[in-house]
Amino acid sequence: MALELRQQLKMQQRMVMTPQLRQAIKLLLYSRAELQDAIQQEMLENPFLEESAVDLGNDFQDREHENIRQQSADDDVYDREIAKDAQWEDYLGEFSSTSRQMQSRELDSDDSTPFESRYAARPTLEAHLLWQLHLSKLSEREIKVGEEIIGNLSSSGYLEAELSDIAKTTNESVEFVEAVLKRIQFFDPVGVAARNAPECLLIQLKDLGYDRDPILVELVSKHLEDIESKRSKVLQKKYNLEKEDLDAYIEIIRSLEPMPGASFGNEEPNYISPDIYVYKVNDDFVIALNDEGLPNLQLSDLADQEMKNASDAEKEYCEQKIRSASWLIKSLYQRQRTLYKVAESIVRHQRGFFEEGPIKLEPLILRDIAEDIEMHESTVSRITTNKYMSTPYGVYELKYFFNNALSKEDGNVVGAESVKALIKNMIAGEDPANPLSDEVIAENLKEKLNLTLARRTVAKYRTQLGIESSSKRKAR
Repeated sequence: MALELRQQLKMQQRMVMTPQLRQAIKLLLYSRAELQDAIQQEMLENPFLEESAVDLGNDFQDREHENIRQQSADDDVYDREIAKDAQWEDYLGEFSSTSRQMQSRELDSDDSTPFESRYAARPTLEAHLLWQLHLSKLSEREIKVGEEIIGNLSSSGYLEAELSDIAKTTNESVEFVEAVLKRIQFFDPVGVAARNAPECLLIQLKDLGYDRDPILVELVSKHLEDIESKRSKVLQKKYNLEKEDLDAYIEIIRSLEPMPGASFGNEEPNYISPDIYVYKVNDDFVIALNDEGLPNLQLSDLADQEMKNASDAEKEYCEQKIRSASWLIKSLYQRQRTLYKVAESIVRHQRGFFEEGPIKLEPLILRDIAEDIEMHESTVSRITTNKYMSTPYGVYELKYFFNNALSKEDGNVVGAESVKALIKNMIAGEDPANPLSDEVIAENLKEKLNLTLARRTVAKYRTQLGIESSSKRKAR
């Protein structure tokens, strides 16, 4: 059979994602910081997009809703008009369950962390040690060796380099390097630059004057694993100690810091700026979007001027940039509108949480919110990613409010996060000398919630909360 080429017409439906649609989806996924960066980048690249300081007054909400109801069939005309007339600084007033005046008073009276503490620079371990090194009465040779030692410390404060390597780098003897090391080990925090955990703790014992007790020194240098494994009887027999005396030694060891550099972070802390504020006013909850840092965008007046005397190529470029600016403004409006509707639905579904805290968190899935606000689940998933809500009980990611349902014996359901919160409260109120085992916690849950959980499920939730087992929580 001979092969031949043929032309054939075929019609089919296919969904194509336009660049504008991709941009709108990205805006839904962006966190506040990423959104601000994206807007600033677009303002740099688009000559027809600018920030306006014009205040259109309190009638923005009415006029904006009127614009939406009267959408023109001509998309370009609508984009131009909405971009010029929209006051994006009024996001907070547009998507809020209270007036802007009330929001201003509430935001001003927010008892959040002061600005100075939130943005103060945090010193690193290396900077803290170098500061002490250069204030010490050391020679230039010793300071040079000290800088090399400090530069080879881990984030926990331990020395990661061999003394011979430091000696070779600084052209000094190993004995000279070790002498400088011993000086640095008594800097603040004491025990820094140690080579292992026993050495770190022994340095702290010497600083406290406890190194004169040979039993305490030997416990630290040789029996840390026995202490961690709670082999108390072996240690009592070896050193002929009463239980109270051994407990006193162990208490001293527990007061020491095995990782002296842990309190110093090498990375700057990542502070969260909530996207949504929820306040309780009388018997209702007020929802307000946080528009701080979001520019007030509008289409530049240069758009009409440039189009008059422009060539065909210039007109095409201008039209493309004008459409891009208009679409960005519309997308930002849609993002804020979607975020507000999702937040409003979450408050409605999780009212128990906002009234009494995490122990009243109800089961909730994306589909519940999607059906409530008549949007697709994927849209709800995107808008709740990397978004945070400030509540009367702290700041939570929007994803936190979605949790699986656990069935109770009476046929009702309870949220998994609510059970975790109750487990955390139980452990926080336990007797340190007699901590609650996973079996006892499971029994308490059955008594309080009429919920039957296996011991391994309780252990899983406890691990997710970062809580150790009862044997490790028991006070020594």
